[in-house]
Amino acid sequence: MSVPVDPIQRFRELYARASDDAPFDPAAVVLATATRDGRPSARVVLLRRVDELGFGFYTNYESRKGRELRENPWAALCCYWPWLDEQVRIEGPVSVAPPEDSDDYFASRPRGSRIGAWASRQSEPLPSRAELEARYEALEREYEGRDIPRPPFWGGYRLRPERIEFWRAGRYRLHDRQLYVREGSGWRTETLYP
Repeated sequence: MSVPVDPIQRFRELYARASDDAPFDPAAVVLATATRDGRPSARVVLLRRVDELGFGFYTNYESRKGRELRENPWAALCCYWPWLDEQVRIEGPVSVAPPEDSDDYFASRPRGSRIGAWASRQSEPLPSRAELEARYEALEREYEGRDIPRPPFWGGYRLRPERIEFWRAGRYRLHDRQLYVREGSGWRTETLYP
């Protein structure tokens, strides 16, 4: 079996297959970050951009993941689509996306989600659900009839892949694994034991 040369295009094709009649949101992926001293944490985020520059997601810069990415700007993504029995693991450095990318994506979100970005002090202790709802309602009144600007503490990140591994389940757990490792402007590929 020949291995495609371009892992980004291969990912896009797999993502398109995963999106076709998907029983769950195929954009839901696991993002793993770590503190400066290597303590890991993982959570599900929504993958919102894939291009030659990397894999993009959006969040509150002051959230736990945002703080960890400031301390240690390396991360890993794991995309798993059980209805295909396939996954992709992606590792590399992470940088803040250009402001115009964040502005464009923020403007595309539903109005309620834009207000929610302002209302949430993501990852901070919440004394009560009522406090969050009150903050949301106050912001809803403040922005009534007006456009909602992107908060300065909210925006995108882009993971520039240095390693991309494609995994497909195999009979008797003899899985197919192809690893792409960035070398200069190209990729070296190897097949891994399951």
